[in-house]
Amino acid sequence: MAGHSERELNVAIVVHGRWDAFDLARELDRRGVNVRLLTNYPSQVVSRFGVRRDMVRGFWPHGVLARAVARAGSARLAARCEPVLHSLFGRWAAATLRKERWDVVYAFSGVAEEAFSRLQRAGPLRVLVRESSHIRTQERLLCEEELRTGIPQERPSAWRIAREEREYALADVIRVLSSFSYQTFVDEGVRGDKLRLVLSGADLGRFRPSAEVVHARVARILSGEPLRVLNVGTFALRKGVWDSAAVIDALGDEFQFRFVGPVAPEVAPIAARLQERGVEFWPKQAEASLPAAYAWADLFMLPTIEDGFQAVLAQAAASGLPILTTPNGAGRDLVRDGNNGWVLPVRCPDVFALQLRWADCHRQEFAEMVQATYAHFQPRDFATVAADLENMFCDALARRA
Repeated sequence: MAGHSERELNVAIVVHGRWDAFDLARELDRRGVNVRLLTNYPSQVVSRFGVRRDMVRGFWPHGVLARAVARAGSARLAARCEPVLHSLFGRWAAATLRKERWDVVYAFSGVAEEAFSRLQRAGPLRVLVRESSHIRTQERLLCEEELRTGIPQERPSAWRIAREEREYALADVIRVLSSFSYQTFVDEGVRGDKLRLVLSGADLGRFRPSAEVVHARVARILSGEPLRVLNVGTFALRKGVWDSAAVIDALGDEFQFRFVGPVAPEVAPIAARLQERGVEFWPKQAEASLPAAYAWADLFMLPTIEDGFQAVLAQAAASGLPILTTPNGAGRDLVRDGNNGWVLPVRCPDVFALQLRWADCHRQEFAEMVQATYAHFQPRDFATVAADLENMFCDALARRA
């Protein structure tokens, strides 16, 4: 089913944070869909992303409380507050949704249970979006990483696992964001006919660099300067920093490494040790400042242990950067081996180091890859993602009818 639906589609988006929900709300609205965005952000903040204020239903006190818990930096406090915060937002969303009629309720995992339970008889299509892999796969991979590194890390609680699995059962459709995530749901016993793979995207207007930026990157590569390796996002074990550190240890001072984003408390000692070696750590940047961070780099490295769709991979691709990553996320969906980067085995830092050395020793071929990446390997934009979502909603509604 292509294009707009025959009548106006009424869609409620329920999200406790941001992820790609603000971008999708904006683009669905532009397509003529009647959208309400239920979030814990104030409407004036959401409007900065191009979302009309009258579309927003905000539970901002919840956002203030959630951010206060996060700033406290206590894993024990976060674990104690999680059931309260998620259930509080879920109950508010359920009560708000009952005030209007919906064709589709599109809710993010973790805060969907109350709404999906109360709307069973009301008839809207209940679409659950899961940003990561199946929660049991996520827990297993993070547990393995904790055992491998000897460093405790944040993992899904038993309460969260049980809650999300109830949400999986209540949903009519589960949207996943990468082929890796799709396979984890199949492996965990979720029926394939309940799953829909709709890849996410990037703001191409913001992250697409000028030809001058790419020209400077190519000239820098051919000049023989140390290659610049970038990572953006939280510096955490889940993102493969144990392997990133091993790569840096193996390569010595042959490359320049820069990490942009917050450092998780449990790996602060690793960050401090790498800083002593000359590795740069920049604090979290506003999205408007990120294009400059990508323009600095020659390639992007993210040895992910577990993820769904890493927005930073799409941003790096939009920025024309070759990517080194693993299959445990959106790597297979965004990277074509040898064309715009490489998808390398998970937990194999020696393979990452070997690939970086290849780029260093084959400057001409690597420069050609940079040019080809810029010209031919752009990710999807959010307008395309929104169009696919609308078609998915209409198709699922038609099948149910």
